[in-house]
Amino acid sequence: MSTADVGAELADSLFGPPPGNSGYGPQPGPAAEDRPIRIIPGVSRGDRVFRIAFRAAGLSVFAIMGLIALFLLTRGAQALHATGWSFLTEQRWQTATHRFGVGAVLPDGIIIAVIALLIAVPVALCAAVFISEYAPPGLRRTLVSLVDLMAAVPSIVYGLWGLIFLTPRVIGFERWLSTHLGGVFPFLKVRNGEIAASYAQSAFIAGVVVSLMVIPIICSLSREVFSQAPTGEREGAYALGATRWGMVRTVVLPFGKGGVIGAVMLGFGRAMGETIAVALIISPVFAVTSHPLQAGGNSISSLIALRYGESDKLALSALMAAGLVLFTITLLVNMAAAAIISRSRSGAATNE
Repeated sequence: MSTADVGAELADSLFGPPPGNSGYGPQPGPAAEDRPIRIIPGVSRGDRVFRIAFRAAGLSVFAIMGLIALFLLTRGAQALHATGWSFLTEQRWQTATHRFGVGAVLPDGIIIAVIALLIAVPVALCAAVFISEYAPPGLRRTLVSLVDLMAAVPSIVYGLWGLIFLTPRVIGFERWLSTHLGGVFPFLKVRNGEIAASYAQSAFIAGVVVSLMVIPIICSLSREVFSQAPTGEREGAYALGATRWGMVRTVVLPFGKGGVIGAVMLGFGRAMGETIAVALIISPVFAVTSHPLQAGGNSISSLIALRYGESDKLALSALMAAGLVLFTITLLVNMAAAAIISRSRSGAATNE
């Protein structure tokens, strides 16, 4: 007997023969009991209840949105039937003569929203970058709480603050803009600019107040997106000698670009739908606002709030149709924002 056979017998006596082989000839194929078994986890009753409940909760969002759209369409059908597509272009609101539409208030609402974004976007992005990248941990928690608190303040508080406190103090700035920039930008020129009342209750003041309500939305979403920037890319930028601002400019901002665009669009939808603050501040004039510093203007939301209590059946139907237009615009804006976020690097990282 050779040394190899003696070693094999000794191994068999100590550890037993190799599995699936009783001899030392060619190895047979694996036995049926040695093949891997596919394990299919069972679904318990609790899992089924959990799945059904959350699926119903998700579908209820679509159901509620559909019911709101159906309600507005049903209640506004009389006005839409009376005016047709001219409802979108008519600049008068004379329900008695069947001449009414949102052609004047829709541009005014967009102007107020654009003014709000011009103020809110730089402030919100700078605040988001500071909170995410520069603030110490203790200060960061405080600032996050303050931003969230701004979002919780009721709209009527912002409206009263803008009407009582802000309006008297911003008229001087409006007069300066009209005097020094009105010659270069004609839309900033105010008629009867020497009179202070010409600047009060303007679309500009309404936009400033609405910007305070948009800042928390844009800041919170942008800060969350910036915090998702990959750590490896951050450290790689530092390893290549980048400063803190260089890392933010080359890594954090490009990564969060899609999320920031989505946040701005969500803020635009929020500004378009603001009601009470605009109704308190602006002087309702049913005409397109070509001079945002001039007193007067309107929006769809403030139109509904101011005219609802004094409307007859046809006028109520017209207000419902106006609400349907606003609902459609904000829905399209939010859908576009969601699509942009989901296709960006930041949105894909968040969804993983």
